[in-house]
Amino acid sequence: MTTEHRTRGRPRTPGTLHCDRCGGLVAKMRVHWPDGAICGICFTTATHTRGPCATCRDTRLLPGKDADGANICRDCAGITTLLHCDNCGDEAERFRNGNCIRCVLRADLTATLQPNTPPDLRLKRLVAVFANAERPESIYTWKRGIGASALLTQLGTRELSISHEAFDALPASNAVEHLRETLSHHGMLPPRDRQLAAFERWLEKRIMSLADHREIQGPIERFGRWHHLKRLRAKSLPGKNMNFAVRSAKQEITESGRFLAWLLSEHDTTYTDIRQSHLDDYLASGPSTRHAINTFIASLVTSREIAKVRVPRREARSTPILTQAARIDHIRACLTAGEMPAADRVAALILLLYAHPVGKIAALKTSALEARPDGLYLRLGSVPALLPAQVTATFWDYVHNRPNQQTVNTDSPWLFPGSLPGQHTHPESMLQRLRNWGIDLNGVRNTALRDLARELNPTALANSLGYSSKILHQHAAAAGAPHADYINLKSPQLRPSPRLSAVKD
Repeated sequence: MTTEHRTRGRPRTPGTLHCDRCGGLVAKMRVHWPDGAICGICFTTATHTRGPCATCRDTRLLPGKDADGANICRDCAGITTLLHCDNCGDEAERFRNGNCIRCVLRADLTATLQPNTPPDLRLKRLVAVFANAERPESIYTWKRGIGASALLTQLGTRELSISHEAFDALPASNAVEHLRETLSHHGMLPPRDRQLAAFERWLEKRIMSLADHREIQGPIERFGRWHHLKRLRAKSLPGKNMNFAVRSAKQEITESGRFLAWLLSEHDTTYTDIRQSHLDDYLASGPSTRHAINTFIASLVTSREIAKVRVPRREARSTPILTQAARIDHIRACLTAGEMPAADRVAALILLLYAHPVGKIAALKTSALEARPDGLYLRLGSVPALLPAQVTATFWDYVHNRPNQQTVNTDSPWLFPGSLPGQHTHPESMLQRLRNWGIDLNGVRNTALRDLARELNPTALANSLGYSSKILHQHAAAAGAPHADYINLKSPQLRPSPRLSAVKD
């Protein structure tokens, strides 16, 4: 080969070698096989490719290539490189000392976790879960990290017990939560509401941070514990999405604390002397988030700790709206943008078609999709909605190839699995990704709701979309829908909007 040979737009330079598989330039080749010199990346790809051999049809490891570039087994390719594990005998890359990555991982974890001294069936299961992961190389990398390595060592010495209380006592970190959720997802720790537990820890820290201001700490502690924490515990049920309830509680507690601090600094008074003039002044001189003190003030009035006052209702200054043409353009872009990840594509389509809140989209389960003879249905409310034919294939392909399931997050029930085992993707992460694709979330939601309200009465629409009937009556009225005041107790199934016929397959 000459120095004029070009690969990936760059001239070949002296001292580099050319991979015959990918055409890349590297300093050193990993192996030489009958079809040419193989670089490290191509070798790893080859030793992780399995399926039926294009020549002999046996299902096994397929490291070779035939003359047409099809994957073939080691024997058919004439590859003599040792590609079997000395320990288990499986065909695989020899990761260390002649053993495959799974055997190496199992041996390392057994040495660290010591599941047999004394015997602990939970630790034995943890070794098996990690070693049997679809992508064991990721587990190997994770366990070598400083945080994960220390946690696994503590489990092995029994310094760290397998309990939520023990994990709660540790400094918060990604490694701690990942290991905790792995143990929970695979039945080694009892399930619990992660959002509620996080709120309880947050509330304790919030109350402790006010220790130097007893006149603020007292009412905030009562409000946080007896109003919000009690209510959240009562609402928490298996599978219930608590994200919005927890976020709302945090905001109300935080804003109430800020109001009491303002009251003390600006008027040298405490919550017992709140007057309507104080509220009017405070709300008029700051951002709209200050209206979040409404629940706190109402609770003080109800308990007769203060005179009767009220927080005026905050009116939205504007209602973002897109044109129907812009909404259709967004849908078309979701179906045709090749670089858009499948999870973002499906989440965006649910928002664009049915105005489902992003927080609820993130918490959808795969059971929300139901295949019937007449099409694919999506259950958002009490009555399933029929997906338009133009998007059915997109949804069907995605549900069978969901991301974040190649390590220990196996058998996830979530439509959008998160990076933490057993958890769905975080709503804030989904919000940001959709914004990055140029989607005006509020504008899309309002446009979709008004367009749908023109075609179906609000009560039926509420049953299909999972919205309150009151909200959809408001959108129907704003859209000038002729049936905005019509009440129908029997909701027909929501059919795809005929306007979506503008979207081509």
